[in-house]
Amino acid sequence: MGEFPTLPLRFFPMNPTAPVHFLRRTAQFEGLSFLVLLFIAMPLKYLAGQPMAVKVFGMIHGVLFVILCLALLRAHLAARWAAGRSVLVFASSLIPFGPMLIDRRLRAWEAEAASGKPRA
Repeated sequence: MGEFPTLPLRFFPMNPTAPVHFLRRTAQFEGLSFLVLLFIAMPLKYLAGQPMAVKVFGMIHGVLFVILCLALLRAHLAARWAAGRSVLVFASSLIPFGPMLIDRRLRAWEAEAASGKPRA
């Protein structure tokens, strides 16, 4: 039988910024899905009588939220963050526009992880 194809290591970067970068991108998508759910799908359900929009976008948002939580755990462990940072990122994912508001800090924390010099 043939061998299974393998992915080159470039698809799995091992530098310390990768978990924080992935968290930042995931937070952006999760935040967008939350806004779509709240401001498009929910009005479609309650004002236009189309509950399918909430089912579809609710599932998408739920999957992205779980991925965000796993990415947050990975970034917390890889970048050796203080608990306060992780709590802030998690709390921001629970409010509308939260991930967009914290994006500047996530960018700074990503740069900090790249420099290898953690701040207090």
